Amino acid sequence: MFWHYAAALCTGNNLSLKNHRQILNHELSKLFNELWDADVNRFVPGKDYTISLQGKAGYVPQGSNAARDSASEPLFCSVNEPRLKNTETYSTFISLLDNYETSTGMAELVTAEEIAENNRFLDAVLETDVMKLTHQYLVKKTWTKPDLKDFKSQLYAIWFHLYSRDGGKGPDSCGFEHVFVGETKRGKEILGLHNWVQFYLQEKLRHIDYKGYVARKKKNRPDEDDQVLSLQFSWKGLVKPVGSSFIGVSPEFEFALYTVIFLQANERVTRQRVRIEEYELEIVVYRHGQHIGTAYPILLSSNAEDLY
Repeated sequence: MFWHYAAALCTGNNLSLKNHRQILNHELSKLFNELWDADVNRFVPGKDYTISLQGKAGYVPQGSNAARDSASEPLFCSVNEPRLKNTETYSTFISLLDNYETSTGMAELVTAEEIAENNRFLDAVLETDVMKLTHQYLVKKTWTKPDLKDFKSQLYAIWFHLYSRDGGKGPDSCGFEHVFVGETKRGKEILGLHNWVQFYLQEKLRHIDYKGYVARKKKNRPDEDDQVLSLQFSWKGLVKPVGSSFIGVSPEFEFALYTVIFLQANERVTRQRVRIEEYELEIVVYRHGQHIGTAYPILLSSNAEDLY
């Protein structure tokens, strides 16, 4: 769920104006809508899950762990767990969520079983129409090779190869861990955790305490069927002032979006303004060398006219 970057929404109007000045990327908007339509594993709000937004979150400075609780109940009221367990991309995805030491600076130890789990997840993702369309697009752009084995190796390197994020004694992070699992930095702040399934499962275990929604400018309250949200929450005794994420989309959909953005540029930070269904978004991807550092969506507006 929009779980990143308090700064993106808390540093003032300049960033917001900059976002809106960006030119809409029509080519990526077209591709991402094709992926949205192909995402048969997406959960439908009101049918496969229900949420309760409750109150509006208060301002929390970056680094502070004191937050007013504007939500006495969890964010998720219900989720279709049989569908989570019986859909291969979700079940293989969930098997990866306990494979990481969440604190940066602590070297990760990857077992043969965990490598096998990573490969099972990628195999499941590559079977989906979402990733098949993505592969076709990337081949056409010459950003990947036609052979699926090569594409899988490329995805593994981008998402699962370990690197040092916090200057520790060994590799302590990877793109998958940061974006989908979440990390903590020196016991002081939450990094990443931009995935709705991980949020739901951690909330169910009472490890996450939802504090309230973060409304974007000119809109007082999001809708409970919105599939992109900004939220405030605590996790492992720390507060995420603003975190943003898709809600209900499949793992393969997020994998596809962020991989395409990552491969199209070599800059440390790539921001693309796109229109997906009713949402006008900025998709943000940070590089860490040849790997993903972080990736998340920022909701700019919704229900606007068809722009692409």
